[in-house]
Order: sequence, then structure tokens, then C-alpha cells
Amino acid sequence: MSEIQKHPETTEKWWKEAVVYQIYPASFKDSNGDGWGDLNGIRSKLSYLKKLGIDAVWVCPFYDSPQDDMGYDIANYEKVWPTYGTNDDCFNLIKEAHNLGMKLFVDLVINHCSDEHEWFKESKSSKSNPKRDWFFWRPPKGYTKDNKPIPPNNWGSIFGGSAWEFDNSTKEFYLHLFAKGQPDLNWENDECRNAIFDTSIGFWLKHGVDGFRIDTAGLYSKLPGLPDVPISDPKREFQHPDPGSLNGPRIHEFHKMMKKYMQGIVGPDKEIFSVGEVGHASKEVFMKYTGANRNEISELFVFDHVDVGSSKTFKYNLVPFDLKEWKQALASSFDWINGTDCWSSVFLENHDQPRSVTRFGDDSTEKARTASAKLLATMLVSFTGTLFVYQGQELGCTNFKANGISDYEDVDANGHYEEFTERFGADSKEVRGMIDGLALMSRDHSRTPFPWSSEGKYGGFSSSKPWFHMNENFKQGINVEDEENDPDSVLNFWRKAIAARKQHKDLLVYGYDFKFYDLDNKKLFAFTKKYGDTTLFAALNFSGETLKFNLPKGQYSKFFGTHSDGEKKIC
Repeated sequence: MSEIQKHPETTEKWWKEAVVYQIYPASFKDSNGDGWGDLNGIRSKLSYLKKLGIDAVWVCPFYDSPQDDMGYDIANYEKVWPTYGTNDDCFNLIKEAHNLGMKLFVDLVINHCSDEHEWFKESKSSKSNPKRDWFFWRPPKGYTKDNKPIPPNNWGSIFGGSAWEFDNSTKEFYLHLFAKGQPDLNWENDECRNAIFDTSIGFWLKHGVDGFRIDTAGLYSKLPGLPDVPISDPKREFQHPDPGSLNGPRIHEFHKMMKKYMQGIVGPDKEIFSVGEVGHASKEVFMKYTGANRNEISELFVFDHVDVGSSKTFKYNLVPFDLKEWKQALASSFDWINGTDCWSSVFLENHDQPRSVTRFGDDSTEKARTASAKLLATMLVSFTGTLFVYQGQELGCTNFKANGISDYEDVDANGHYEEFTERFGADSKEVRGMIDGLALMSRDHSRTPFPWSSEGKYGGFSSSKPWFHMNENFKQGINVEDEENDPDSVLNFWRKAIAARKQHKDLLVYGYDFKFYDLDNKKLFAFTKKYGDTTLFAALNFSGETLKFNLPKGQYSKFFGTHSDGEKKIC
């Protein structure tokens, strides 16, 4: 019998129906006037999230960190970064969320830690240190004519350059798939793996968290021997490391261990939610991660749909956006869960993505921005899966207007810029093309401080200059206060959309048998899905013009859309 059980209608779970709101703590709300968001700022705005219809809050890393990658480089898993507050502040946030009937999820960043973590300091101190094998240390492959050490393999860092950093004290390289301040942890080492579980999972479960977003969840099992990966981009010295590091031979074994550990902490009567960031996966791999009786991960984040419009070899190289390709990418996860007991996530934005209105809509005018934001909201609430909303998405926030590389803070943007200027020169077409790519795709676009009002210089986020610049269009009505007072705002539309999703959860959350209508249409995104005897027909107009089309045969009643009931339009 197959491990994946078939179900015409999936088993209902609280986390499948939840609307999850992601918070980037540095940029959400500053409570003490130092220019940085903090945990008490989040706590002060929980009632705003409750009014939006949020069921669970996912808070990005708030742990102690040197902030080389905005907290995704953790120096102490059991301590809050002092700028964000104290451990007691976090415990109070968890309690207050629970008091309001909301769950709280935290980020689990355990492929790597910070180079300032005590584990790495010990590992680096000598080749004979007991924690040496907690990380990946390798001798040079050789030396150049200039006596420079050659990295052990051709793996590139996801942030640019080599994935290896040379340590002069022990004369060996250590592996970092991301920034050099983020050394990869060696999950093959039992002591290391157990320490990861105890500090990053056990500590926070014992203090009441309800689930985890698992960062880089597919990277814990590397290919034995760390061999060279195939050449995917002949123009680059170092290649993307995924073939040697993603979904490796022991990855499912490791996730089963982790799930067993989680349930061992909370007991059999409480189900811990987890969503794993895997990036890209086949249907077979997806089902192995998320099958209900696999005991690994509740659901995945896959990025096929948010990668449409950028090169497969380098995300800042833009290619023409194709609506048909986007439809197919969006539909793949529905195909994966249709008729199975697997589950998927529904999202367009997060801290690693630009703003969806700019990326997939039209923000050239206020009218176009508002229409695009409502269109995308309608699409998302119509999709089967757990719905994730990123801070500011409910306002229709857009990308900011950058004047050059100096306007970007992100280690990813600056790392690739440094690599490209060294290879091609600052005035090269390659660098200019990358700058154009950043304007659309940079992670920084989603990290600008949250606009609470149009007041002052900083939109109610802080009384002091923020750590990162504001998107200046908060002064033109893209803020909570102004949108609260506008019944036709994006914010109020999102509230209605979420309410409709909850009211019609059978069809909208659990609907199955997803089918395209007019797949080749370059302007219309239309589909059907059903639950029992009820069928949903959704028509989404991605053009700037009025469209006419023929409805499939049947009797229809409109229950939700971007246009008021009085208008004779289908949305």
C-alpha cells in the first residue's frame, strides 16, 4: 500500500484554515523610539491583526544576532536580541496572542548559525576541538600561483561568491551556503543535531509557541563527500549549490527526527504546525515532505510561482513575464494536493520577496495599484491551502523607488553587486542589468518600515529615524490610518476577503479538482474548483481593459469580488 493515502476531501485541521500574518520585527512597530521595531511594538498591534481576521502570527527571527542577515544569523537561540526586547517581552507576546485567540509561530533557522555563536567559536579554535565536526571544515583543494588557497569544491554561496571561507588560524575552509557569517551546521553529527533541537525547538515549545516556519528546510542533508556540482552558469566561477545540498539523502530522516522531537515535547494531544521553506521540489518530493502519515512537515513554501519573470540561473536577470507560465506555476501545488492527504501554502509575499502589487500587478497610478492589490487578494483567498499574508500586503504596499545600490541594505543585493563589479566592472551592462533586477526583485522592498499613518517623517512607525528608509508613498494614503477611514481601501477589502474565506471555508480553503478555464489567455486567469456539489468559478482580469468571455455552462451566483454588487462585472 502506498504511504500517501488518497482522499476526495481532505481532513480538516485548524492550521489548514488559519490565516497567518508574517511579521518582520525590525520593520513592524517601534515601541521605544530607537528606530527599530521590537516585540513590545508587535504586542501593541495585535488587536489590529485580530480585526484583520488573522488566526496566527509568524514572527521572523528575534534571537540574539550580529544581524549580518537581519537575524537569520543566530548567535544564541535561547535569547532575544536586546534591540528587540527581552525574553520576558517575548513570553508576554505569546501570552497576549493566545489571550486574543491567535497562535504564534517562530522562525526555525537551523541550517546554519552565526559565526559569533559559541558553537562556531569553539569549532574554529582548533582542529582537535570536540565541536570541530559540528560544521563543515575542509582543507584547500590546492593553491594558486599566488599561493591563494583554492576552495574545496565549486559550490557558490546563494548570496554570491564562493560558499567557502578560509580560516587562516587552522588553514582550512568552512562551508557557508549563505553569507560568510552563517556557517552551515553539520546535521550528520548526532551531538550537533541534538543541541539544535534542544535550543531552537525545545526551549521555545516549552514557552508556548504553537509552530515553526522552518528556514531552508531542504538543505540539512548534503551529498556525501561534498562533490562539485554540475555547471549551471558557465559565466560564473562558482555554481548554485542546490544539486549538492537540496533534498539530500537523509533529509526526510532528519525531518522525521525533528517532528518526533517536537511532539515529544508537547505530547500527543497537541499538534505542532510547521511550514518548510524548500524553494523547489517535484511532486514526489513534495508528497514525501507533507504526506499526513509521513510525520515530517505540515506544508511547504515552494517558489516556482514567485520566480516567474526572473532567470532560472540568476534571479536579478529579468525575463519577460508570461501569465500562462505563472498560471501553471501557481496551479502545480494544487495538483500536488488534489486527491492526496498533503497540504500546501498560499502566498505571494514574504521577507525574501518584493511587493506583489509591483511584481505581478500595476502600481503606475493609484487607481491601478488599488485595483491590482484587490485582484491579487481575490486570487489568494480563492486558492486552496493555508493563506499567508505579509505585513503591508493588506495595505497594497509597493516597491520603493531606488536611486542606486546605496539604497539597498540587504546582504544578498550587496553581495551580488560586489561579485558583479569585480567580474564585469561597475559600469558594465551586467551590473546595470542587475541594478534593474534589484528594482523589481530585491528583498529590501518588503522590509521598509510599516506605515501606520501619514504623520511626520516616519509614518507612525517610530519617533526616530528608522534603521531602513521609509517608502515615501506612505504620505499618499498607503498607511493604516488613511485606509481605515476609506471604505474602498485595500485594507478594508482584505478584511472582507478574509471574512468571505472563513464564511465559505469548505469551497475556498478545502476546494479541490482545480481546473483552468482558457489557459492560453494572456489577460485572463480563470479557473474552477469544487467542494461536494458546489463549484467555484473565478475570473481574474490581469489586463488594464474590460474583458468579455463565455462562462462555462451552469447557474451562478456571485458572492465575492473586486467590484460592488451594483456593477455588472464579473471579477
